[in-house]
Amino acid sequence: MEPLFNPPLHRQRHQFVVDFVKRNKPPKVLDLGCSECSLMKRLKFHREVHLLVGLDIDGTKVKKKMRALAPVSTDYLQPSYDQLCVELYEGSVTERDARLRGFDLVTSIELIEHLTLADVERFSEVVFGYMTPAAVIVSTPNCEYNPLLPGLRGFRHSDHKFEWSRAEFKSWALKACSEFGYEVEFTGVGQPASGYQESVGFCSQIGVFRRLERGDDSNALGGDDAEDVFSYKLLYSINYPSLCDNNILRRVLGSEVLYWAEKLKSRWMEKKSGEVNASCAPIETEEEGEEKHTACREEMRNVVSQCESGASEDQEEEDEGVRWTRFQRRQDSCTSLRCVSVPLDVLWSCCPRVSTLSGSLGNLRRLLMDDPDVELSQDGDAVLVNCHEQDLEEEEAQDELEDSGYEPASRHHSAAAEQEEDWEESV
Repeated sequence: MEPLFNPPLHRQRHQFVVDFVKRNKPPKVLDLGCSECSLMKRLKFHREVHLLVGLDIDGTKVKKKMRALAPVSTDYLQPSYDQLCVELYEGSVTERDARLRGFDLVTSIELIEHLTLADVERFSEVVFGYMTPAAVIVSTPNCEYNPLLPGLRGFRHSDHKFEWSRAEFKSWALKACSEFGYEVEFTGVGQPASGYQESVGFCSQIGVFRRLERGDDSNALGGDDAEDVFSYKLLYSINYPSLCDNNILRRVLGSEVLYWAEKLKSRWMEKKSGEVNASCAPIETEEEGEEKHTACREEMRNVVSQCESGASEDQEEEDEGVRWTRFQRRQDSCTSLRCVSVPLDVLWSCCPRVSTLSGSLGNLRRLLMDDPDVELSQDGDAVLVNCHEQDLEEEEAQDELEDSGYEPASRHHSAAAEQEEDWEESV
């Protein structure tokens, strides 16, 4: 029975590993004796880790909790550039497997005390000699602390084969360093009451091993046939969605482009609608016309300012006029009445998200060319956005009525619609 630590001792051990990961940012992390994956569930949120692997001899226990390592809905809706692959294996730490070699960090949290002393020797050979990680964190109970644990008789857990003193742990660690080319730093978690630190040490003692730089791998085990050793059973593997995946990047970029193209189209159509209404309205004074023109420009500036959070006001005002002119010219040259042509350079300049995702204007064009949901102009320099969706729906409804044999009484409205379309074209 352990005393009440705040936070609990197992959380302090896991926090020690998390803090190490934050400082050193290891891309590949392996947790030996991962059990119910509680440490891995914390590490998966640290995206400096690109490969997160767990190993445990009890596959049944791993399977009960492994789904908690799966991506959540927000990982798919808002994927980041960070990559993360999670793998879980069933196997013994005393056996070799080539898939677990060369990690940046290997953790063994309260594991070795569950091994026999003979297996501890094999553990040292496999972890330090065969896996050869850049860093290893090993924690184990400190038996010198046991007298401070109320009601404890014997070991802290019925499955423990031994519990080392600080001197015994240090002896084992220094031997492993000497044999396999590592250095070690001793620390721990679980502070004793005031006045007991020197006499009993930490409740859980920790060794942080770092591999020494060597000119050869003469102490590394495995040899040339290391890649042929596969002892573990793969239980679970999942790749988190990432913008490094071109398919995911195209999907996210396409959605972003369509969103902002639709907003720009709506603003342009509002402006055009205002101009048409103005041509039919009573003659305005010069002052009134200038006020409306300013208001219209302000509406477009609002759209651009939503995208350009980092631009200065002077630069934004200058660029907005240029973009809006390009946008207007594009519509004047567009022969179709059913679409609005939004230049890619306007989208790329206005929306930081689009420019960040694509990287360059040329790359934006290339990525959109393969997107079936985005329609580009013939020259590939603009996105075509349908501006008569409602008319199309009405035509489909009309076709359905004609197919059913029913002809509306107000047939003459179609001629009026054609006349209106001609009138719009002349404007």
